[in-house]
Amino acid sequence: MYTSHNFRTGASAYARIGVETGAMSASPHQLICMLFDGAKAAIGMARHHMAEGDVVAKGNAVSKAINIVENGLKASLDADAAGASGADLVKNLTALYDYIVQRLLYANLRNDAKALDEADRLLDDLAGAWREIDAGAAAA
Repeated sequence: MYTSHNFRTGASAYARIGVETGAMSASPHQLICMLFDGAKAAIGMARHHMAEGDVVAKGNAVSKAINIVENGLKASLDADAAGASGADLVKNLTALYDYIVQRLLYANLRNDAKALDEADRLLDDLAGAWREIDAGAAAA
């Protein structure tokens, strides 16, 4: 009746629905937090697959992290909305996201866990700062 494959497929669909529902009801700030969480989870999976020697799964996980950084976090930057005072911040964040992507690519090509750790740490620092912005706004 239920095989382990059916269970995994069902659990995956259930998790996907939960994420989609959360995304539909999330504020723009929460969506960015979800992107950080997704990128960090993908890096964690890449680290796991790297340790296991699963090259294909590692590559898929790194690709997912890169996609989130490039097409989610970096693409959400808006220099026009930032105004003159925020233009430098947008420029610096763009450069940092580019660097994170480079480290992820290097980690994938060279099987370098330290490069994964560096990308993970940088995303963690950014996510922490982003979450503090929300906490500060809620307290005000």
